[in-house]
Amino acid sequence: MDEELRSLTERLRQESRGAAAYQRLAVTDDLGELAEVLVAAGQPLWARELAAFRLGVAGDRRAFEALVLLLNHRDPPRCASAAHALARLRDPRTARAAAALATNELRVAYALHPVRLLAELRAPESVPALITTLERRLRLHDPYRRVALACVEGLGTLGDPRARTVLNEALAHPALAEAAAHALTRLPTRR
Repeated sequence: MDEELRSLTERLRQESRGAAAYQRLAVTDDLGELAEVLVAAGQPLWARELAAFRLGVAGDRRAFEALVLLLNHRDPPRCASAAHALARLRDPRTARAAAALATNELRVAYALHPVRLLAELRAPESVPALITTLERRLRLHDPYRRVALACVEGLGTLGDPRARTVLNEALAHPALAEAAAHALTRLPTRR
């Protein structure tokens, strides 16, 4: 069992208070049963999250919409599990959805996991979205330093020269300077 699944199942076991429905969803191999949870009325959030996660890591695209909603949830562990499942889902819509969430200024408090997911996906949308998000975080007294740091680290991981300007600007911010310097070393040298 991978660490993300172990963490999710323990958290949801507690949230469900060990309900029989939890036990069934945690062990079933029936993807149809899991998908039914996503559309059935009155399902608790823990059940929808467990079903979406299991479908996502199985590569079943019926989980996409539920996982995107969870990626933008106010609860960081839900966001983390959704990002993990979305990275394994391999749905072509994922990068566009993550970019929309990462660049949405009204939801920037919840952008950390979409930003990290973009770096992991290495999709065409990743670098432009991370640059846009980081540029907005470089304002004086911006309260979302963790999001900014994730952008810097992601841009370093992606190693795209288009990030050079914004990473150089990040050097002026003490909380980001070390990570920005490291990210800049990962970019191809200019010719």
